[in-house]
Amino acid sequence: MKDRNTVSSERSKKMDVNKEIGHLIDAIQRLGTENSDKQHEVTFGVLFNDDDCANLFEAMVGTLRAAKRKKIITYDGELLLQGVHDNVKITLLKTEV
Repeated sequence: MKDRNTVSSERSKKMDVNKEIGHLIDAIQRLGTENSDKQHEVTFGVLFNDDDCANLFEAMVGTLRAAKRKKIITYDGELLLQGVHDNVKITLLKTEV
């Protein structure tokens, strides 16, 4: 059985992830363009090299993976690395966490 502090800590981490995903959604809408399906898209390189994003996301790759698991965004592959995956398109599927 989990103690009260563990449950509180887990809830806090989920809130932090959701907050970061919310910022990610805003960044994709700000930096991206609409595709033919009216979904916003941005390349990983544009997102990674944006000063606001660099200051905002403690671990951008982790935030991207969490958003992908929640089906908020989609992109090819599992792990995106700067340089190697700069041209990979990230597509916004939902605008709310």
